Amino acid sequence: MAVLIADDDQNIITALKLLLKNEGLDSVPCNTPKEALEQISKQSFQLALIDLNYHEDTTSGKEGLELISSIRKVDQYVPIIVMTGWGTVGVAVEAMKRGAVDFVEKPWDDNHRLVAAIRTQIRLSEIARSEIRLKTENKILKREKDNPHNMVCESPSMKELLEIVDRIASSDIPILITGENGTGKSLLANYIHEQSSRSDGPFISVNMGGISDSTFESEMFGHVKGAYTDAKKDRIGRVELADGGTLFMDEIANMPTQQQAKILRLLEEYQYERLGSSQVQSASLRVISATNANLEKLTLEQGFRTDLLYRLNGVTLELPPLKERKEDILPLAKMFLAAAGGRYDCTAQSFSATAEDALLNYVWPGNVRELQHVVERALLLCRNEEIGPNDLQLAAVQATDKVEYSDEFLNMSLEQAESWFIQQVIAKNNGNSTQAAKALGISRSALYRRLGKSET
Repeated sequence: MAVLIADDDQNIITALKLLLKNEGLDSVPCNTPKEALEQISKQSFQLALIDLNYHEDTTSGKEGLELISSIRKVDQYVPIIVMTGWGTVGVAVEAMKRGAVDFVEKPWDDNHRLVAAIRTQIRLSEIARSEIRLKTENKILKREKDNPHNMVCESPSMKELLEIVDRIASSDIPILITGENGTGKSLLANYIHEQSSRSDGPFISVNMGGISDSTFESEMFGHVKGAYTDAKKDRIGRVELADGGTLFMDEIANMPTQQQAKILRLLEEYQYERLGSSQVQSASLRVISATNANLEKLTLEQGFRTDLLYRLNGVTLELPPLKERKEDILPLAKMFLAAAGGRYDCTAQSFSATAEDALLNYVWPGNVRELQHVVERALLLCRNEEIGPNDLQLAAVQATDKVEYSDEFLNMSLEQAESWFIQQVIAKNNGNSTQAAKALGISRSALYRRLGKSET
């Protein structure tokens, strides 16, 4: 970012540009309030250094005071230092009331003092922005307290996957994580962030399918006060929160089609605007996305933009289901047991041999997430020092891939079977099409197309 200079005296502009350049600061010069307002509406500045008097008159400071008010409507946080050769206490007080942070008389006789004032205000602005970001993060982020970044990789498939992660983590290449529900895609994304050069920055996670069309821009890019009826103050979006770190977009396949273009622009230019503002913001971040859907298939069905897919899948990592990584089952179960034992005052501290066999022989349709829930439930139910097979309550689902189908089902056409299955999923989700689409791993529009196709 740069410092905005607004003054109708070209000699002042030249002197300030040279002074700032020697201090390693870029600057954008303007000769009129109108030009200054146009510039600050287009981009963010570290600081605005503006004269109070222009062409209308040279003593009242009216034009400069109006410029301060106009800047504050566009950017609530940029520090403003005002300059004037006709300084009075009244004008200085009014400038501060309108949002200026310091007052400099022209001509200044000490460059070091002016530079110190500029750097002080830039630093104070950065601290204020950081505090706002931290407060917003605390409201949004609910991180796990039980060592969420610990990756268990005893199985060959996970060892191979983490070898790839170790090679790409330090780069900023976009990563697409695929895999069944509950396999730990968000955990892997967090792990990649911790191994990256951005580990000191924030890790911001957002469920893309859980944001409605009406709030999408506000949630992702933020908004300015007055952007809509209930926008009573500025809001920082997830993209700005992730600046300097990682933005994790989960359930990317469920993102509304009309919003995909906005994310595409972010990935292409790393720029965006807050809702209600034309000021261009820049974002320095690493993007990781995840889905349990087949995005390539969705692009063929016109449910997902092909150009967006190309931007997301710089590298694709597929997390194997838990049933294909049996070597990880017991280490994961013991890790979950130790974590849950720290939260609950329970007797059990280990699994019996028969319980371990039951864990190994179960198919885990819910993957790692189901394993965690089973272990925590067993810990609460167990009355002994060891968790037994009955405490696990795994008998409801047998460890077999064999499924019996009725003759009626086997005589259906492929379209009829698909329609029947979709209706079953919708019924299971109490008629909620959004949840049903999520369970099926397709977009809601794709769900409607399939239903429409089955009715023709």
